[in-house]
Parts: sequence; C-alpha cells; structure tokens
Amino acid sequence: MLEQIQETASFIRARMHTAPETAVILGSGLGKLVNELTDTYEIRYEEIPNFPVSTVEGHSGKLIFGRLGKKEIMAMQGRFHYYEGYNMKEVTFPVRVMHELGIKNLFVSNAAGGTNPTFEIGDLMIITDHINFFPEHPLRGKNIYYGPRFPDMSEAYSRKFIERAKRIAAKKGIIVREGIYIGTQGPTYETPAEYRMFARWGADAVGMSTVPEVIVANHCGMKVFGISVITDLGVEGKIVEVSHEDVQKAADAAQPRMTAIMKDLINEE
Repeated sequence: MLEQIQETASFIRARMHTAPETAVILGSGLGKLVNELTDTYEIRYEEIPNFPVSTVEGHSGKLIFGRLGKKEIMAMQGRFHYYEGYNMKEVTFPVRVMHELGIKNLFVSNAAGGTNPTFEIGDLMIITDHINFFPEHPLRGKNIYYGPRFPDMSEAYSRKFIERAKRIAAKKGIIVREGIYIGTQGPTYETPAEYRMFARWGADAVGMSTVPEVIVANHCGMKVFGISVITDLGVEGKIVEVSHEDVQKAADAAQPRMTAIMKDLINEE
C-alpha cells in the first residue's frame, strides 16, 4: 500500500506548481468554497493512478489547487464513502497521499442528522469529538510508518481551530453549535430507535463520513477541523421522511455561512 501511496503522490507532485500545507475535503455545505479560490488548477480523479472515483450524486471528482485568500490550499471535490463499496484503506487513501504531499492541516465538512433536541435544520455544528461506529477500522492491518501503531486520539479535532472558529463565527454574527459526531456505515438513514440510541451514547449528530479520514489524519500527525451542517433531525416528534435531495438542499442553504467561517479560519493559520 505504501508503494501505491508514494506512486500517487509522485504523479500529483509532478503536476503541482504550488506547495500547500492545508487541505480541504469539500463535503456537504462546502462545495462552493471553490468559487473563492484564485489561481486554480485541477486534476480529475480518473487521471490519478490508484485513486478511487466518487459514485455519489452531488459529489464531484477532482483535486483542485489554488489560493484561498493568502493561503495556498489543496481541495478534494468529492470524497469516498464506505457505503459505496470501498474498504477503509480506499476511503482514506487520499489523506495518506496528502501526507506525502506535505499537508499539515485538514479541514472537513459533512451533512449530518441532528440527534440533539436543541438543534434545528440548517444549524452548523463544530465537531468537538467523534464516535467511530464503522464496522472496519481505517488503521487495521500493517502499520504505515506515518504514525505509531496505537495513535493517541485525545484531541482528534484541534482545540485551537475550534476556538478560532467560534470566535470567527461570533464576529460574523453566525450562530454555531458544538457537538459530538458519530460516523456510521450507511447508506440508509437512521431509524427512530437508532437515533435514540446514538443520542443516549452522547452523539449530537450522525453521518456517513468524516470519522475514517479524521482517524488517518491524526495518525499522520495532521491538525484537524470538522464542521457539520444539520440537514435533518433525528429527534422524537421532529423525525420526518428524508431523501438525499432534501439533504443536499439543506446543505446548499448553509454553504455561505460555512464557507465564511472556513475561509477565515484557514487564513488565520
């Protein structure tokens, strides 16, 4: 696997003319961040050796390089999910490639169902911690020398980034929540009983991504910031039938607020 990672990184490096230390996974709610980038160039996933290709509607498939304000960044437009049939090494492969390319900070976003009764659809939740409920661990198997066999996860999400994001949001008059995200395999949305169980476990929101990438980023020594847009509610009395289109619509409505926070946060680093 290490040879594949290095082969992929070598291919991408040969096409790069910038040196970003910050990467963004443009999940739900952050797709339009690319409109803020200048001096861009891109590489489509299908051109990249060993790279998976996203199969989900609403998820594009390319690496975009450019400048966000004063910062050079690398952005993944389209991520890979366990429910698509990929194993965890494939899901997290791009994060390891990022490490080879010199990325130090990873910013991620997602759509999530709110299990906290104080949340409303459209809320932004800064992720303070997570619960890994995937059936396969991304670090299972032979350890890659990027990090220790048993990596510490006591600060999976950078406290420094969390505090900065809260300050930026307050300055801009953007209301943000804080909470714990639980990652599940999907692709079904949760039953009312599952929502109740996750809430009792301490989760404030539930989704189908992010956790594997964050685990691998921590193993690689990256600092991580994560944010969820609450696109549906798993709260008794507020649970209604939900579709992927509903989730996309709610995420799109939150994009200006999420983008504003993320842009300033990246430029402060």
